[in-house]
Amino acid sequence: MTTINMTAIRRNVRRGLVTFRRVVRGVARRLYTRWRRSIQVRVVTSTLVISAIVVAILGAFLQLRISSALLEAKTKTATGQLDEGLAAVRRELASSAETGGRVESVVNGLRARSGPSGLYEVYIRDTSNMFVDGWGTNGLGPESVPRRLREQLKQATASSSFTTASTYGTLKYTDPERPPQRGLIVGGKAGQFELYYLFPLTQEERTLTVVQRTLVGVGAVLVLLLAAIASLVTRQVVIPVRLAAQGAQRLAAGRLEERMRVRGEDDLARLATSFNDMAANLQDKIGELEDLSQVQRQFVSDVSHELRTPLTTIRIAADMLYEHRDTFDDPSVGRSAELLQSQLERFESLLADLLEISRHDAGAATLDAESVDVRDLVLRAVGDSQTLAERKGSKVVLQLPGEPCMAEVDRRRVERILRNLLVNAVEHGEGEDIVVSVAADRDAVAVAVRDHGVGLKPGEGQMVFDRFWRADPARARTTGGTGLGLSISREDAQLHGGWLQAWGEPGVGSQFRLSLPRIAGAELRGSPLPLVPPGAGTSRPLFVELEVGE
Repeated sequence: MTTINMTAIRRNVRRGLVTFRRVVRGVARRLYTRWRRSIQVRVVTSTLVISAIVVAILGAFLQLRISSALLEAKTKTATGQLDEGLAAVRRELASSAETGGRVESVVNGLRARSGPSGLYEVYIRDTSNMFVDGWGTNGLGPESVPRRLREQLKQATASSSFTTASTYGTLKYTDPERPPQRGLIVGGKAGQFELYYLFPLTQEERTLTVVQRTLVGVGAVLVLLLAAIASLVTRQVVIPVRLAAQGAQRLAAGRLEERMRVRGEDDLARLATSFNDMAANLQDKIGELEDLSQVQRQFVSDVSHELRTPLTTIRIAADMLYEHRDTFDDPSVGRSAELLQSQLERFESLLADLLEISRHDAGAATLDAESVDVRDLVLRAVGDSQTLAERKGSKVVLQLPGEPCMAEVDRRRVERILRNLLVNAVEHGEGEDIVVSVAADRDAVAVAVRDHGVGLKPGEGQMVFDRFWRADPARARTTGGTGLGLSISREDAQLHGGWLQAWGEPGVGSQFRLSLPRIAGAELRGSPLPLVPPGAGTSRPLFVELEVGE
């Protein structure tokens, strides 16, 4: 039973220590965060530390000076008292042959001079009497006189009749009820007699204690006052800076009308004025850029719409020529009709992509979400691209899960993303197999399109989704693409709140991964498929991750 109780106690103690460490670490972390983020806290803390060090040094210096002054005054008084006592000893005992009875009376006379308060004790010793150590007042023990002081007096020469010395020691009494006391001990030699005055330092110690407590109290109050002054002074500077930081944050959030209040004509007022001028200039420039962007978007939209009318007429004529291409006598005319037909199809695709891009730029693109099985969308996109893949000599390999991968997505936009990714894989796949993988978890679905073609060179991963970008500018588009497919795919993925990411290695191939949340509007935290395909090589992968808000 005792062993069980001890084990429980140890367990509780360990838990308590762990909890205590966790609390201490949390407090330390919060204090460090506060210190790191607040100029005012750093200034006040620095002022507290520096003021405490300065006050401690000054307090120690003052205490030392006061202590030295008190002891010097005490030593001067004791020396004067000793001189009078030595004169009395010479006068009373030097001429008397019977010194045994005279010593006690002389000591009592010297003791009577200390008054009723007992300001000092007297001890006298006859150096010629080897059997008696000496006589002291109030039961003062002979050990109260340090041996080092006696040795100093022994070395006095005969001509130095009034040789004196002083030291500090402990006054001890034969009465056990009287405690030992620290004191100043002065001694002198007059002939064969050694006379010592022992002054207790009790009053001086009390005075120094009072002085020390006063210095500590005054120092603490002074440090706190300096910290409060530093806090007030710093606050006058920090508050406008904080207001400027908050204003800058609101400007960054799009509130271009944000301005600071200007007070006075000092440096902080000039800071506020400069901030307001900067905000006004930014607002004007951003307004100009928005107007220019609006004009550009409107121009693209208007041109796309206006081109549809003549394009329709040209399309009718081109269809008629294409249908009768076999009836022309000149084969080159038939071939021209075929080229005209293919280029018109590409032109129509380009106009459609330009209109779609203009919608995204204008923020007019909307999401028509519905719950669909992503596998069906993949199969439909693969079916649309199958003919192109066969013409390029590529085979599309599907890796689909056995269970449905349901998600709330815009069917039209996701199919367009998948078609663009497949066409891009076929275009750059060099006739190798195209692997399409689908996976899902609790929160997201993902589709990866892998090719084994030329891949992406270093630095190209950042440009792969740019409009009209080509990995090789000298290489012609063999699949009739417009150069806007991946850019539109990125916009469609961001509209879903998803990711469209690319990985590639030169000579190994590339992989594009589309990750979408299962529920429309939910935050996407991860993808069920890896971005870098397994066994892609040992070289460092090059990839770019594009998410909503980038």
